[in-house]
Amino acid sequence: MEVTEIMVKTLPSTTKIVNSYLKSNLAGKPDVLYKAGAHLIVNGGKRLRPYLVLKSCQMLGGSTKDAMPAAAAIEMVHNFTLVHDDIMDNDEMRHGVPTVHTKFGMPLAILAGDVLFSKAFEMVSVKQVRSERVSAGLVSKLARACVDVCEGQVLDIKMAEGKKIPTKAEYITMIEKKTSALFEVSCAMGAICANKPRDVGNLASFGKNLGVSFQITDDYIGILGDPKITKKPVGNDLREGKKSLPILLALQKADHKSKKIILKVFGNPKAAKPDITKAIEQMRTLQIEKEVRNAALDYAEKAKQSLGKYSGSAKSEMIELLDFVVTRSL
Repeated sequence: MEVTEIMVKTLPSTTKIVNSYLKSNLAGKPDVLYKAGAHLIVNGGKRLRPYLVLKSCQMLGGSTKDAMPAAAAIEMVHNFTLVHDDIMDNDEMRHGVPTVHTKFGMPLAILAGDVLFSKAFEMVSVKQVRSERVSAGLVSKLARACVDVCEGQVLDIKMAEGKKIPTKAEYITMIEKKTSALFEVSCAMGAICANKPRDVGNLASFGKNLGVSFQITDDYIGILGDPKITKKPVGNDLREGKKSLPILLALQKADHKSKKIILKVFGNPKAAKPDITKAIEQMRTLQIEKEVRNAALDYAEKAKQSLGKYSGSAKSEMIELLDFVVTRSL
């Protein structure tokens, strides 16, 4: 995916700083445990969540040094979720390399996820030396976010296993927990690191709405996106049977004939390419794209409103990231 000019300048520098900090704190004995823990980190990722921690802190007058332990912690938690997601989904590849359990084996992958999770809390307690109040606030927020992610994952599993097509409200609740929680806590921790407790709510609201917008757009791309951008086969999520917003809206709007065409390939890993193409064409005739896009834009607007009273270059960069999130497949 292509990024805008501001992100070209700011994301790589953030990635470099965060990567260096992560490397110095993801080391220990036995070596293989930490190699497994760092495997996905060293092989990809845009560091969007650490970026939000750092920029949120900077926008409120804090420094990169103040926020770096929290930025590293959120990336560790994010990668912990990826390791466990890959195990649950039995995926063999991520970031173009073998997943942790594929490369290192199941027992070590589970332990690698556990050490990432544990190290994250070490970052925001032992490594965060500004004050006990700041550390306590970071630990509390991060713990709540981890609980939300676990709850969201279970909701996602139940949706996948059940025959019922979820409502839009059920879908939003699921992604608020599974995906948006880490964006929300990233921004909240940035405010805490800047020692601006009164601003935590506004920053958390920005992150939460950005996260929902991010996932809605991601689900749109997974069904109707250009494979040159997604690097995935056309209709990949349709074939996998993912109950995302585009799918549930299509099945709600489709008449009997259209629904039959869509359901022929939905959740069918052996679906033929012509049938997938036909199903996607049916979805397009239902104007799913416009409705999904509008939903993502609505949440993006809510995110922008949360930062209405702030100013400065860090705010501009956060809004630039938000705009990229919503428009990245156009």
